[in-house]
Amino acid sequence: MGIVNVTPDSFSDGGRSLDPAAARATALRLIEEGADIVDIGGESTRPGAAEVSAAEELRRVLPLLIALRDTGVPISVDTSKPEVMQAALGEGASIINDVCALQTPGAIDAVARADCGIVLMHMQGTPRTMQAAPHYDDVVREVADFLRARRDALLAAGVAAERIVLDPGFGFGKTLAHNLALLARLDALARLGQPVLAGLSRKSMLGQLTGRPVDERVHASVAAALLAVARGARIVRVHDVAATRDALRIWAALREQDEGER
Repeated sequence: MGIVNVTPDSFSDGGRSLDPAAARATALRLIEEGADIVDIGGESTRPGAAEVSAAEELRRVLPLLIALRDTGVPISVDTSKPEVMQAALGEGASIINDVCALQTPGAIDAVARADCGIVLMHMQGTPRTMQAAPHYDDVVREVADFLRARRDALLAAGVAAERIVLDPGFGFGKTLAHNLALLARLDALARLGQPVLAGLSRKSMLGQLTGRPVDERVHASVAAALLAVARGARIVRVHDVAATRDALRIWAALREQDEGER
C-alpha cells in the first residue's frame, strides 16, 4: 500500500503533494514501483495534528481519487468522517482506511452496504492527545481485544468478514516499547482471522532506534516491513514502494526455496 498524503502537515511528506498534478505524479510513480493499493490521506494524523473540516478534506482528496480511478489499482481513502467515506466511495474508492476504526457516529452505516474493503486501526486517544503518556497493562492483549470488538461490530452490521483488515496502529498512542511488543507479537493479531496491515514506514519509533531523521529512514522502514510480513502482516503501508517491493521479492524467494526443500 503506497502512501500519498495530500496534506500540508503530515509527518513525512506533508506539503509535497498538495498540488493535484504533483499528487497524481507521486501516485503514478508508486504504482509504477509496484504498489498494489494507493492510500490517499487528506487529514494529517501525526501527533498533535489539528482536525480539518469534511469539506476541506474532500477538496484535497477527491481530485486525486478521480484522477486515479481508471488506473486499475484499488484506491484507499484514509478518513474517519462518514461524509468523506460516502463521497469517496461514490467516486470509486475501493477501501476505507479509518484510524478511528469506524467509531464515529454514522461511520459503520457509511460503509456497511458498500462493496469496499475496510481497515480498522487501533489508536489510544486522538491525534492531538495520543502521545501524552500512553499506558497499557498488556498492549498486545488490549489492542487485540479492541480490534476484535470493532470487527465484531461490523459483522453484526452485516459486513462480510472478508472485507475487514486489522491494523494495530503503530505509533498511535504507543511508546517505543509498546510498538516493539506489537511488532514482536504481530502473529497474535493475525490469529484473529483477518488480514493484518502494518504501517511502520518512516515512523518516529524508527528514528528513536536509529537516530535518523524522517527522510533517512528508508532502510529501517524496509527492515520493519519485512519483519512485519514475517510475523503475519498481509499488507504493509509504505512511502518507499520500490525498496520495499525489492526486499519482499528476495524474502519470498528464500521462503519458497525453504518450503521446496522440506
